[in-house]
Amino acid sequence: MPMHPDEIHDMIKEAFPDADIEIIDLAGDGDHFKAIVATSAFVGKSRVAQHQMVYAALKGNMGGALHALALETKVK
Repeated sequence: MPMHPDEIHDMIKEAFPDADIEIIDLAGDGDHFKAIVATSAFVGKSRVAQHQMVYAALKGNMGGALHALALETKVK
């Protein structure tokens, strides 16, 4: 069963309480999303490290309940 966009938002928000988060359903199928995440936790981190931090916040759901997630990360 695919993840609801609110679940994705809430998991990221739990990991990064100060984050500004936008979740976009890319294909309208509830299975392919884009997350735009801006948080101060990304200060000094490479883009790869930022993405790894977001994937970690999703607690193993990538590749399972969450099939595809494009990420755009920004320092807040």
